[in-house]
Amino acid sequence: MKTKKQWRERVLNQLKLMSDQSFDDQCRKIRESLFQADQWKRTGTVALTLSMGREVETRPIIRRAWKEHKHVVVPKCDSKHKILQFYRLSSFDQLQRGFYGLMEPDPEKSERVFPSEIDLTVVPGVVFDRKGYRIGYGGGYYDRFLSNYCGETLSLLLSCQLCSGIPVEAHDQRVGMLITEKEVIIP
Repeated sequence: MKTKKQWRERVLNQLKLMSDQSFDDQCRKIRESLFQADQWKRTGTVALTLSMGREVETRPIIRRAWKEHKHVVVPKCDSKHKILQFYRLSSFDQLQRGFYGLMEPDPEKSERVFPSEIDLTVVPGVVFDRKGYRIGYGGGYYDRFLSNYCGETLSLLLSCQLCSGIPVEAHDQRVGMLITEKEVIIP
């Protein structure tokens, strides 16, 4: 049985080998499905990360949320306590390079938002299974956040990120919906 690290490496390699055109086309289809989902339509406040590399591009999602007058919140990693803190984002100018080179909100330019104020969290990850479990980048930040979060969750992924037989540990948290370029999965 593969370890989480082996699964992560395998899928990240598959994503690297994909052509830019194919990647962009698949991301567009995923975003279109997201915008049709009831979870998206009814949310007032959505939490998203700023995508990097071969993650489903979130800047167009953020722009669409603003256009639809939704509140957008993005996480900042508190590496000392290994937790996520969310801040309202109303402009990309509020971002700065932070933890692991991620684009994060500048707390001096942003208002802190508490988990109870977030309706929908778009949870990032690298590898997913049909039960809603995911393998992220290994820090456990989202599992800790989700363990006390009561809002709706979903993940956006390319179908090549959907695998079976991934290891699941007691602290792993599931997401409520998976959206790929081919299907919507409700575990």
